[in-house]
Amino acid sequence: MSVTPCDVPKGALMCVYVARTGAYTDCFEVNHAAKVDLSAFVTAFYTTWLFRMERAVLRVVLRKPIRDSDVAALAQGRSDAFAAWTVEARSDGEILLCDIAGATRSYLAVEPQEDGTTRLLFGSAVVGRGTGKMPLVIRLTTPLHRFYSKALLRLAAGKLEVGAASA
Repeated sequence: MSVTPCDVPKGALMCVYVARTGAYTDCFEVNHAAKVDLSAFVTAFYTTWLFRMERAVLRVVLRKPIRDSDVAALAQGRSDAFAAWTVEARSDGEILLCDIAGATRSYLAVEPQEDGTTRLLFGSAVVGRGTGKMPLVIRLTTPLHRFYSKALLRLAAGKLEVGAASA
């Protein structure tokens, strides 16, 4: 399963950050062999073993539990908050989350393809503080962030395949 960098789709909820001066944006894609809706993708993404590790760290930092039921509520549109994020925008095939500090965005999207497959997208934006330049720590950690983002997307797609095979 190949995860590759891609452009943020034209008209996507995250497009506003692509052109913003001083913002870092990325987007990655993987093609899934079956039809996947946004709810299933969000659920798979935030319940991978790798993201569960991030949830454990956030649980300590935020001093509150982060349960799978919280993921389900976000995925099904019953909640506009999850862990350290709130929903900035949502449509049938996309969700854009903003962290509590307003500094980062997480973007997940599904795009059904004519051949019955689904293009899964995960992107991030780090919004500059008006200086027009990303802080050094952000620039230095970008390679690690990109590696982590691709791993999360690959694991979510794999989890969806396992779920589809057992259905």
